[in-house]
Amino acid sequence: MARDERSVTPQSEDFAAWYQDVVFRAELVDRGPVRGSMVIRPYGYRIWELLQADLDGRIKATGHQNAYFPLLIPQSYLQREAEHVEGFAPELFTVTHAGGKELEEPLVIRPTSETIIGEMMAKWISSHRDLPLLLNQWANVLRFEMRPRMFLRTSEFLWQEGHTAHATAADATAETMLALGFYQDTAAEIAAMATVPGEKTPSERFAGAERTFTIEGMMRDGRALQAATSHFMGTNFATAFGITYTGENGTAELCHTTSWGMSTRMIGGLVMTHGDDKGLVLPPALAPYQVVIVPIGRGEQFGTTLSAATDLAATLRRAGIRTHVDERPQLSPGFKFNDWEMRGVPIRLELGQRELAAGTALMSRRLSYPQPAAAKVAIPLETATDLLVAELAAVQAMLAQRAADFRDEHTATVDSWPEFAAAVAVGWAVALHCGELACEDEIKAETSATPRCIPLAGEPEQGRCIRCGRASAYGKRMIFARAY
Repeated sequence: MARDERSVTPQSEDFAAWYQDVVFRAELVDRGPVRGSMVIRPYGYRIWELLQADLDGRIKATGHQNAYFPLLIPQSYLQREAEHVEGFAPELFTVTHAGGKELEEPLVIRPTSETIIGEMMAKWISSHRDLPLLLNQWANVLRFEMRPRMFLRTSEFLWQEGHTAHATAADATAETMLALGFYQDTAAEIAAMATVPGEKTPSERFAGAERTFTIEGMMRDGRALQAATSHFMGTNFATAFGITYTGENGTAELCHTTSWGMSTRMIGGLVMTHGDDKGLVLPPALAPYQVVIVPIGRGEQFGTTLSAATDLAATLRRAGIRTHVDERPQLSPGFKFNDWEMRGVPIRLELGQRELAAGTALMSRRLSYPQPAAAKVAIPLETATDLLVAELAAVQAMLAQRAADFRDEHTATVDSWPEFAAAVAVGWAVALHCGELACEDEIKAETSATPRCIPLAGEPEQGRCIRCGRASAYGKRMIFARAY
């Protein structure tokens, strides 16, 4: 029997196919004309705008200022920091011709902006009084992607990148952790994702950084997703670009710099953290529509219920609830119900003649946890606003708890190789490791798992490597998982 074209592949059958079905059928994204590119559709872009607004507010509240830097970067800029250019070389898009002529120097389309911003920092900073310099940019970047996947890995994506310069390593380190806190708070409070903040191992560091920190989230197939990163650069880029300041004693000193970023990859993480076999499940804080009202009836009856739905929507909007009335007369109520389930709307209200006569609306929740709630509940129109405000807050908290419970249920602390292999097959393994790259490579070859992070909250512990038996290197257990 053919599957309904509006349905999605079950997660248990093929998680990757489920993901593809959801992002396209919920109209978050479409494929661009160039391989690896994506068109973010209005519904998906609204989710990005809501994420962006929250994070931008946190960034500005701590004294950072938004700026914008050029898309095209002289190739020689990237070559100044050897580790940086080596790390990005396979991903670069390069412009060699313009105006019908070959350029004297090729231009790189920004894969990230440390180099161009470093050049400007060197111009703008002269004295200790110019520090700290706290910049942020909202932009697009391009990185060639061999195996693109919408939102998760595309050749062009949107992001925010913070870049700061400081007088001391201590100040720059504090900034690195401040930025990591932005991401952890946005993920937990707005996206309802149960992310773990931690430090990357040397093999997983950003090219050119001395230390890289991350927030890692667990997706509903047990894999990890690096949701955002924050990097302490030390004086690497200051040395390469001459970013110096004159101290109070009159001597020239190198600045210590940071960079940190979160991208539209977070939308993919949101889909895979909360979605189910019916489609998207959106936390209210990021739902383009928190409540959708479906007026029911035909002919004059539809006109009456539509008028009442429009009035109710106006009341809810005044209370700050993002509300939409589905006015599509050509579609059946059942089609609309399935459509909004696919799009992950937290709450749906049905309004027909019977409900109007009773002074009520029928409320359906997109998801309830841990026990399914009644399919539909009649709510009084008089008190609908207060009830829905409370209900949306409860849904937000419920999704955060559900994500945390899922993560904890699929995370195992292991002390033997068989336990490790079993754990990473379905989720995360928390284990001791020697820190040797060759050992990491062996683990990846056998299990597809990689070191995700050394959790900041981990307790000090010494012991033997889970794979090779040598002494552990980091003084803590670390998370291993298969990852996106």
